[in-house]
Amino acid sequence: MRPILIGCAHGTRSEAGRETVRALLEDVRAALPDVDVREAYVDVHGPELVDVVASVPVTEGVSAVVVPLLLAAGYHVHHDIAGAIADRPDIVAAPALGPDPRLMKIVLSRLEEAGVPDDATVVLAPAGSSDKRSQADTDRSAELLRAVWHGPVRVGFAAGMSPSVADAVHQARDFGEEDAVALASFLLAPGVFQDRLGEAGADYVTGPLAPHPLLVDIVAGRYETAALG
Repeated sequence: MRPILIGCAHGTRSEAGRETVRALLEDVRAALPDVDVREAYVDVHGPELVDVVASVPVTEGVSAVVVPLLLAAGYHVHHDIAGAIADRPDIVAAPALGPDPRLMKIVLSRLEEAGVPDDATVVLAPAGSSDKRSQADTDRSAELLRAVWHGPVRVGFAAGMSPSVADAVHQARDFGEEDAVALASFLLAPGVFQDRLGEAGADYVTGPLAPHPLLVDIVAGRYETAALG
């Protein structure tokens, strides 16, 4: 029997956001039909990761892989997920979904869908985290986007960090960059953070990354690599 895949997201009060995460996991089940795929969350609602971990029988070797459905590795990866499996050597954690060049392909597709001119200033818009490891991952993602986008690329945060998405949009205009400013959502699913992007004054706002086949590929790849040790 192959190890269980536990897809662990942050959690959201948005029903649309919850449905999006569940749909992503359904797509992962379809891609890995011989794997038991379970959902878990570290905040807001259940099923809580600690409970899902406790439900996995102890076995020799790897019994389960926790795949963070998070776009950067910060507090939730290094504290919540690591803590939940600390007493379970048979359960391993895969890296976060980002940074990954495939995520930038999704961002580019969302920009195209939104009709963003290819010389526009793009503000990459993650949720935001005070964890420096998460910030480093976000900086790396921004660099990956700069490598494939023709116009300027900035970073603005939906919550908790500076510059906010609104400030990043204003700064782009103040610095005389191209008139068109687009907010590129670097969020997995709809929710309050995605809603804030629409209030930041950008000319264009893209949708969240999920659903997208490349996300399924990343999740499956993280699982396969971690399961093999």
